[in-house]
Amino acid sequence: MPDSPRQSASPPASWITHATDNHVARITLDRPEALNAITPDQRERIIELLGAASADPGVRAVVVTGTGRGFCAGADLRGAAPAGERIAGDVARTLRVGAQRLIAAVLDCEKPVIAAVNGTAAGLGAHLAFACDLVLAAESARFIEVFVRRGLVPDGGGAYLLPRLIGPQRAKELMFFGDALGAADAERLGLVNRVVPDAELDKTAREWADRLAAGPTRALALTKQLVNASLDTDRGTAFAAEAAAQEINMATEDAREGVASFVERRTPGFRGR
Repeated sequence: MPDSPRQSASPPASWITHATDNHVARITLDRPEALNAITPDQRERIIELLGAASADPGVRAVVVTGTGRGFCAGADLRGAAPAGERIAGDVARTLRVGAQRLIAAVLDCEKPVIAAVNGTAAGLGAHLAFACDLVLAAESARFIEVFVRRGLVPDGGGAYLLPRLIGPQRAKELMFFGDALGAADAERLGLVNRVVPDAELDKTAREWADRLAAGPTRALALTKQLVNASLDTDRGTAFAAEAAAQEINMATEDAREGVASFVERRTPGFRGR
């Protein structure tokens, strides 16, 4: 039976809304007047919610989206310290505890995460989407590696994520020129799983999330770990990790249900355990 919606209490200044319904946690950036540029409070709230989703057996999938015309315009830099007030190490430290923690929280979340990109995704906002396990994009969505326009090096894991998704040459093209990439071109390159009409984005995201939430949650978590680690490991290490993951998964209720349903020729009823 679907669980009832649970509204999450959060400070008004965080500009994040959150609810869990039918085992799907929905995290919405809700600062449309700023194209959902991420403040430090928002970043910490998203990290907190992703961590909570990992630990909550009642959550079996996550959707990240935005309101208004923008998915996320990147980090809100208006509160950053002026260059003259910084000391050596400040910038690197800020990235480690800030943008990089946010991207790591998405990659490390033990539940599948869907990005429903409703509009412009720029800089850190683009990387937030690319870190998700599946990316749905509205036809009006645009992805922009905006850093070069500001004379900056890409951060928020961009130089880690993009080459793994589309190869080094394509990644360099996007990062060197900073041109806006439309949803259809992003799909063609492999940055987006599917492009849908704007009016169908929410419906499609809910359908995908519901399918994931009805799946074998632990098997999906282990699959995510294997795939995310595969490009950083050699074959022997990857094969060993695969065998260990299968060993762990075979002890779950869902694995037993999956095998039993196959033998009994019926549809499995996974419980996420």
